[in-house]
Amino acid sequence: MNSPLTNRAAFLTRRQFFAKGALGIGGAALASLLKTDGLAATTSAGGLPGLPHFAPKAKRVIYLLHNGGPPHVDMFDYKPELEKWRGKEIPESVHKNQRLSTMTEKAKKLVLPPFTGFKQYGKSGAWVCDFLPHTAGIVDDVCFIKSMHTGAVNHAPAITFFLTGSEMPGRPSMGAWATYGLGTEGSDLPGFVVMTSRDKEASCGQIFYDFYWASGFLPSKYQGVKFRGGGDPVLYLSNPDGVSREVRRGLLDDLAKLNQRHFDEYGDPEIVTRIAQYEMAYKMQASVPELTDFSKEPASVLESYGPDVKRPGSFAYNCLMARRLAERGCRFTQLLHAGWDHHRNLSTQFEIQCRDTDQPAAALVKDLKARGLLDDTLVIWGGEFGRTPFIQGDIANRAQWGRDHHPYAFTIWMAGGGIKPGISYGASDEFAFNAVENPVDVHDFQATVLHQLGIDHERLTFRFQGRQYRLTDVHGKVVKGVLA
Repeated sequence: MNSPLTNRAAFLTRRQFFAKGALGIGGAALASLLKTDGLAATTSAGGLPGLPHFAPKAKRVIYLLHNGGPPHVDMFDYKPELEKWRGKEIPESVHKNQRLSTMTEKAKKLVLPPFTGFKQYGKSGAWVCDFLPHTAGIVDDVCFIKSMHTGAVNHAPAITFFLTGSEMPGRPSMGAWATYGLGTEGSDLPGFVVMTSRDKEASCGQIFYDFYWASGFLPSKYQGVKFRGGGDPVLYLSNPDGVSREVRRGLLDDLAKLNQRHFDEYGDPEIVTRIAQYEMAYKMQASVPELTDFSKEPASVLESYGPDVKRPGSFAYNCLMARRLAERGCRFTQLLHAGWDHHRNLSTQFEIQCRDTDQPAAALVKDLKARGLLDDTLVIWGGEFGRTPFIQGDIANRAQWGRDHHPYAFTIWMAGGGIKPGISYGASDEFAFNAVENPVDVHDFQATVLHQLGIDHERLTFRFQGRQYRLTDVHGKVVKGVLA
């Protein structure tokens, strides 16, 4: 006998059955999203119950990721002995025939000493190359980690590894994990923002893939929101001609009601994301123009970031935007800057990259410190790997000097957010080839970043395809030696 109940059951597919299993979680998320007096609501800070796991030292992260592999041996990891080895082959006992890129794996490994001079700076006596005078001025606020190492030798897998914990695309990025676990402090801007740049004389830029800031198997509302470098920072924020903000509000309310009915029917958590993103876009119509308006910034602040600060899409502009986002509660800001892939153009491109990035990065740290934000903002500077201490090219022809990808020892620095300032942690060998003192791998780095946010990296997990996943996979330990 037919009845409304049996008729309805006939249309319940297996997919719908499992979708309804998410109804409890999705419903809770929807309840936190929408006001009780209507659907024109503000988003809550979000985050998971019980997080942070312990008192955080950092509320937010600004990650300055330099795509292409900055040459540690030319910037921070000063090895005076290399001059004695100029043009000579690195002993096999040092390089151990370890895997390198196919460009130099079988080539002779002839030493190329640092490209420019080095000096010591600050009370810490940190060594910094002559092309980084502004970074030299903040060394007592910075912790240099000189024993980073990774297993990846090509750009995209290496960056994906740093940002997601896996060399294969598909896992959630670090910013997605942070906002999934902790939510965001503000409600008018995304909790995870991404900006990209490349040197203005770009000749060796890398591709920025969307999976560098993707949410992977986490709900898609946790993916990074990419701000463009020209025109409107975010597409389609402006209302069409003839549509007022009040009309837009009404349309969103009606659309939210339709989505609510669809959610009640299917329980698909992605419907919650859809509603949340519509609401965020509405708020960003007002918040983004204010965010990108530098007219009230003091002239001294604008000057501190360098001559490119008013050029949208420049590294300097993005650094100032990162500070303004930090003030407005953005949990994770990720700046990717390309142009460090110096295979045969070290003699020209290296100085350009330093000039474009040195002043803005240092200004960001000083600006945050002056505003009382550095204490609870973790700033990270680094690439996906370093560059070889041996030459790629003709050592007799300076115009062809270059360095290949080098994963076995390289340098990053961190500042603020409970990191011990004015120290160098770890060390490479006399050739800057291998990490030999307090080696730090990528999962250790990720565990440490999460720890500063008050997250136990082993406890922040998400069940997917039958297993619990985490950013650090099954590895990683907090690097306690860099903690204040």
